[in-house]
Amino acid sequence: MSHLQTIHLEHLPPNYDLHIALYRNVTNADFLHQQLLAGNTNFEYALIDASVILSKVHILAAAYRAVNDLLENRLRSRNVHSEIVFSLSPNNNIAESFRRFGITPTTSTLLIIKLSTPTSPFSISDITAHLSSSIEGENIPFTDENLAEMVDEKRVRKIYKLNVAGGGGGRKNGEVNGAREGKVDEEVRKELLVGVLGAMALRSVTN
Repeated sequence: MSHLQTIHLEHLPPNYDLHIALYRNVTNADFLHQQLLAGNTNFEYALIDASVILSKVHILAAAYRAVNDLLENRLRSRNVHSEIVFSLSPNNNIAESFRRFGITPTTSTLLIIKLSTPTSPFSISDITAHLSSSIEGENIPFTDENLAEMVDEKRVRKIYKLNVAGGGGGRKNGEVNGAREGKVDEEVRKELLVGVLGAMALRSVTN
């Protein structure tokens, strides 16, 4: 069963739609990474390591910025999909953003985004078929709960240079302040998200 989700972000023109799929237990990340390095246009997606994504708001904020930069002819990377990865970064180092947020040969949790535009429309059925044949992993719903199960809080803190009170020093798949095993405490996650979005916005101001 496919859990590909289509989202239209408010304030963007019609027919600019994000098609988003979330995977866990991915076993062929090395193959997917090689397709990106080779510039294979069949794999023109934003391929993101889900372990550094706190919530839907986190990734959608990056996607909104990237699409907006596309519309304003301000892309700094190869295409809008690589720009989504870059937009997650708290600094202007493009190569570093790909290492921190993009897929690597060892990625096991994967967030995939495909932008459909009026000039480059993509059908849900075509994307679903391609992902089904290309991704070796379990496709699960794109929800905050599933993202919370995957996130590496310690890594997020390090990337964004955050030290939010009550975080317990960072953890992954642990239990803190009564949060059940495998999830970041909800209040901590909300506080972290504020810091993350602030760091992303600050890069925009200083760009």
